[in-house]
Amino acid sequence: MKYILGKKINMTQMFAEDGTVSPVTVIEATPSKVTQVKNVEKDGYVAIQIGFGARKAKNISKAVQGHTKDVGNFQTLREFRFEGGETPSRGDEITVDTFKEGDIVEVSGITKGKGFQGVVKRHGFHGGPRSHGQKHSEREPGSISGGTREGGRVPKGMKMAGRMGGDRVTVKGLRIVSIDKENNKIMISGAVPGRRGTVLEIRSK
Repeated sequence: MKYILGKKINMTQMFAEDGTVSPVTVIEATPSKVTQVKNVEKDGYVAIQIGFGARKAKNISKAVQGHTKDVGNFQTLREFRFEGGETPSRGDEITVDTFKEGDIVEVSGITKGKGFQGVVKRHGFHGGPRSHGQKHSEREPGSISGGTREGGRVPKGMKMAGRMGGDRVTVKGLRIVSIDKENNKIMISGAVPGRRGTVLEIRSK
């Protein structure tokens, strides 16, 4: 099990030796540190907690400072379920050397927030007809099934307008195209969730 935390920088493209071009996302993965190792006896499951990024001590609660003392002050803490392999120790450093080019990874992150959106943008509705006699129904949702067994109530899970984005999404089957060890950067094929600066979880079995 390989894992690291990184920050989304931007998207670009890379050319292979045969001239084919691949869209890639550049992720800055500065060295992370193991802040806690959880085990079955004490916690009920096996997991590794990792600290990523730097943060001033004045902006961190006393409880978290006590939890990460002698390890460092981190921007964020994330947990990875540990599935086999050599168990790391508290204070161990995780770098981009953990991965190699060609590894298949899955990337998790929070998607861009898009605010309050209608059903056409949020769910891909077609809207109403554009024929004669229609005035303001081009982007309306239409019927919301008032005659269902809910008895006039709106059924749970009904696709309606509302806040869009800001969801945790995992993209699987991505390939590491290149690794820049000097600058702690990983180039991953395709798009990953989030805006520039989003903290991402990168995992590989």
